[in-house]
Amino acid sequence: LSFLDEEGNQDESLESKTLSAEDQVKDHSTGTRVVAGQIFLESGKSDSQSENEENFHSQEEEKENSLEELNSLEMSNLLNKDLEETEIQSPVLTAIGGTADGEPCHFPFLFMEKEYAECTADGREDGRLWCATTYDYKKDQKWGFCESEEQSNKRRQMQEAEDVYQIGMKILNESSKKAQKKVAYQYLLKAADMNHTKAMEKVSYALLFGDYLKQNIQASKELFEKLTEEGSPKGQMALGFLYASGLGVNSSQAKALVYYTFGALGGNLIAHMILGYRYWAGIGVLQSCESALTHYRLVANHVASDISLTGGTVVQRIRLADEVENPGMASGMLEEDLIQYYQFLAEKGDVQAQVGLGQLHLHGGRGVEQNHQRAFEYFNQAANAGNSHAMAFLGKMYSEGSDVVPQSNETALQYFKKAADMGNPVGQSGLGMAYLYGRGVPVNYELALKYFQKAAEQGWVDGQLQLGSMYYNGIGVKKDYKQALKYFNLASQGGHILAFYNLAQMHATGTGVMRSCHTAVELFKNVCERGRWSERLMTAYNSYKDGDSNSAVVQYLLLAEQGYEVAQSNAAFILDQKEASIVGENETYPRALLHWNRAASQGYTVARIKLGDYHFYGFGTDVDYETAFIHYRLASEQQHSAQAMFNLGYMHEKGLGIKQDIHLAKRFYDMAAEASPDAQVPVFLALCKLGVIYSLQYIREINIREVFSHIDMDQLLGPEWDLYLMTIIALLLGTIIAYRQRQHQAIPRAAGLRPAVPQQEPPPEHQPPQ
Repeated sequence: LSFLDEEGNQDESLESKTLSAEDQVKDHSTGTRVVAGQIFLESGKSDSQSENEENFHSQEEEKENSLEELNSLEMSNLLNKDLEETEIQSPVLTAIGGTADGEPCHFPFLFMEKEYAECTADGREDGRLWCATTYDYKKDQKWGFCESEEQSNKRRQMQEAEDVYQIGMKILNESSKKAQKKVAYQYLLKAADMNHTKAMEKVSYALLFGDYLKQNIQASKELFEKLTEEGSPKGQMALGFLYASGLGVNSSQAKALVYYTFGALGGNLIAHMILGYRYWAGIGVLQSCESALTHYRLVANHVASDISLTGGTVVQRIRLADEVENPGMASGMLEEDLIQYYQFLAEKGDVQAQVGLGQLHLHGGRGVEQNHQRAFEYFNQAANAGNSHAMAFLGKMYSEGSDVVPQSNETALQYFKKAADMGNPVGQSGLGMAYLYGRGVPVNYELALKYFQKAAEQGWVDGQLQLGSMYYNGIGVKKDYKQALKYFNLASQGGHILAFYNLAQMHATGTGVMRSCHTAVELFKNVCERGRWSERLMTAYNSYKDGDSNSAVVQYLLLAEQGYEVAQSNAAFILDQKEASIVGENETYPRALLHWNRAASQGYTVARIKLGDYHFYGFGTDVDYETAFIHYRLASEQQHSAQAMFNLGYMHEKGLGIKQDIHLAKRFYDMAAEASPDAQVPVFLALCKLGVIYSLQYIREINIREVFSHIDMDQLLGPEWDLYLMTIIALLLGTIIAYRQRQHQAIPRAAGLRPAVPQQEPPPEHQPPQ
């Protein structure tokens, strides 16, 4: 399944994808069960297993529950499609010109001893389509054109455009070199000029992001408008994005909402995801958890269906603010030197390095591109050395199949058995999958359960997930939603997408838990953000690293619209640094403020502190100390931020936005020092300053003359206190004079002890440079 094209949008329409899923549901209702993203065939059960399963009545109830769990929007689409299919009838073609003008075409018809069931261009040099109006053309010579000359020219032009488009796509898909991809886009540009819809979609996004074509927001906007007029969901979604972000047009959230809605109705998954986030956060619409759930669940269904046994690609979430402060540390990216070092170790036969590199190339991430060929080679080397982990991953690769590794249940089973016999949890889980689905072995739920339990006990997420599914569906065990919930939770802690999906389904339907729309939406949102469009995060980061801030900010802004918190904070960071020239200087801070606000709403501490800073200094808004104080307090209370505590201490010290209170200021400074070791030095300096201020304030509050007037020195030190004072002063003066004299005597003595310079050494001015 391919959701995405080069621009991060799905290739298949949602409508067709939904229908295929609906057709599966119709089939499942008789022979299979679909619950929480897992499909279980019932036809392969043995008699002994069937006796342990529930009776026919419970199966019927489960089928009804499964149907109730279906998305209502998908069901309505299915009903509408079925209605359309009953109403649509094949149109009757009428011959134009020829010898039978106005007469209906006859299908099939016989021409040159061949039957034709549709119009043909055979026998004509100009390529115009024609048909016969009787069965035997040779006998009756009755014929006419199926299209006018204008229609014929248009069709030929579109065919030419399609040919150019296919050439461009072939080069694009077969090459990984940037120069070749640029050549491919020149073909796509030519096809777009010939009004080829898919080519226009590709080119418009390339112009928007600056992918292999020079970034041109205005040109992309014109193409999006043209696509929107033609009813393209991708064009509608993109035009909505331009109005939402104010790129190339005046910002209008109302227009953005309209275009997003049309894009979603046309089947664009990203438009659904954007609407889901808007309803969840209440952006431009009334906040509605149920509406957000509808959109997010629909997208999550497709993301979950795309998850393979190997788990898919890794999503890299790199924060630019952290990356600037600590290059390479916060991102988790592996330096090129480090990768080369691991490769050197692997070539020398280091098994751990081979397995590590194999996993990196299998899933991609941390600066390593996904490469199944390299992964297979590394796993093969480690497996030959007897590594059970490598054997298990080879089993996964053979079980899944790819362009590099042909699908083979038998070979996968051999590797899984070898790994499982050595106690490897990945091999045990793979063996469990083989027995659960009957891949290379007869279906055996008891053995599947046994192997999944062994894998789960060792903390392997796939084992936990499948064990949860078996308890959820009552496959090989008595149905137990609490156990299912337990194992799904364990698998979700390991980051398995399907575990999040299954938990979301349970919370959305109230199965085994109290129904919680809010929890379900958050879980579905997590699943949606693991879709293939998340690869755009890495593309945007690479653009920023290459110095193309304009391209990076546009990509981050689109991802921010989809609800990615890291994209919102990164877009705000680029705007905050004034690195994006496509955004006017006057609009930089207000837009940054908007995205800091959205990121802060999703719990990002730095964004919350930034909101406080913006209101404190008046960036993109009026100076408002009270609002700044509220944001700092939220960051302090909710995220225990040392910086927020320090800022609160300062505001209490100065009385900004709050009544001046030196005692509270000291308390917040102390809290900041406790919260972070990095805050101890600035806190010490602040407390020193606070001590001086407190002392001065105390001195100001008392009257010095009155204090001295009340002091009786005769009573305090005795009647001869002045003699004592003079003696002390004389002793001090004598000590100082003696100290000064000793210093003068020490200087020539020190000079006399200076060692002589060896004669063979040249003087300093003639010494050669070091």
